[in-house]
Amino acid sequence: MRKQRSDGQETRQNLLAAASEIFARKGFREATIAEICKQAKANTAAINYHFGSKEALYVESWRYAFNQSIKTYPFDGGISPKASAEKQLRGRILAIMRRIIDPQSHEFDFFYKEMAAPTGLLTKAIQESVEPIFNGLGLLVGELLGVEPHEQEVQLCVMSIRAQCFGPLMHARRLKTAQGLPPTGLEPLLEDVEHLADHVTRFSLAGIRALRPLHPQQSNNEVGS
Repeated sequence: MRKQRSDGQETRQNLLAAASEIFARKGFREATIAEICKQAKANTAAINYHFGSKEALYVESWRYAFNQSIKTYPFDGGISPKASAEKQLRGRILAIMRRIIDPQSHEFDFFYKEMAAPTGLLTKAIQESVEPIFNGLGLLVGELLGVEPHEQEVQLCVMSIRAQCFGPLMHARRLKTAQGLPPTGLEPLLEDVEHLADHVTRFSLAGIRALRPLHPQQSNNEVGS
């Protein structure tokens, strides 16, 4: 019984690994069950047994890709929660950037395929997975800004930080995997993710400092760099 369970779990993992790669490359509609099973070295009946449908496999393979990425690049960047909010912010920014730029982080390729040919299947899974990451950013920004994390100003700052991380690096990622995209001229800068994370952190902290006087409930402590 244990051997059967072990084999079943291995088959399931192989299917998820193969599906995450193939769905990321081809999208939901173009990927086939036969191709996924061939790469996973599994019988096509295993899809129904383990997942029930192609749609369910698609969702679970995105979760698998996301979780694999987070294992490699923990969302806190490996920074201790006892570190300063400034250091924690940089750690989170760097972790996001490393995930985006790594071609093995397949969940970002799912995004592109969904934008090009939406299925709506991933909406809930994506929201559930990324919400803790951006909630954590909100807590840090709220602390640095001197307001509660649910305040609109905090959400605007988080949106700005996300845009700085995703905008240029997602384009750089696509330049490596797609043909016909025009270069931005920023490619050499985007290769140095550590330096870019430093810049975005400094830029974001400067913006937060500028916003702090708008909130009289803040403490008088100066936000560090």
